Amino acid sequence: MKICVLVKQVPDKNDKIKLNQDQISVDTQNFNFVTNESDNYAVEEALLIKEKLQGEVVICSFGKESSGQVIKDALSKGADRGILIENDTEKEYDILNVSKIFKQALSEENFDLILSGLQSDDIGNGQLGILLAEQLDTSHGSLVMETNISDNSKIKIKRELENGWFQWSELDLPASLTIQSGINKPRYASLRGIMMMKKKPIATIKLSEMNANIDKIENLKSMYIPQKTKESIKIDGTADEVADKLYDILKND
Repeated sequence: MKICVLVKQVPDKNDKIKLNQDQISVDTQNFNFVTNESDNYAVEEALLIKEKLQGEVVICSFGKESSGQVIKDALSKGADRGILIENDTEKEYDILNVSKIFKQALSEENFDLILSGLQSDDIGNGQLGILLAEQLDTSHGSLVMETNISDNSKIKIKRELENGWFQWSELDLPASLTIQSGINKPRYASLRGIMMMKKKPIATIKLSEMNANIDKIENLKSMYIPQKTKESIKIDGTADEVADKLYDILKND
């Protein structure tokens, strides 16, 4: 079983957001970067499948050079090797173009499974696993809460639906799965794992050297941080008048 896990480096949730002077980008100098939370569950699920069926777990990340750290963190937990697609340009790409970048880097690897977290903590569009399944022409399952593989041709998955309902589905391999947080309990890296990580290979592919057929889409005009405001309104009059005014406010405002 050959498994790829897509991981993303994101700012810590407690980091304070500050915009650059151009008002269209975020100042990242003081960010404490970590592995995207739901991607940790995808890594753990891949390791559990590997322990059950044997095989290889490959960690892949797209981002700046610093993204290599999230790959190293996953290798310390037991993954076998890493692929860093380094964005050595000054451009940012939408999720469709990011899926094309991953397709270009992974198409010749012939993975049986590609796992990704449900969504990233910074952008949160939740589309990468779906788009990559379309790009690589594989089956896809979203909101996966449990996996069960009995052979190398099919996988059974438990999907989370609305209102507390779940659905079991059987997919043909290869498949792309987006993993829901809470599917398992991610492990911590052991000291032995950290030492072994130093001997595991991480291949670096520079975006500027790829032919991924991507285009930067210019659709961002400005960014701003919402300001906290409050306003108190005093309503006078009789009970009926207050009720009428309150009804009008709740209906129209």
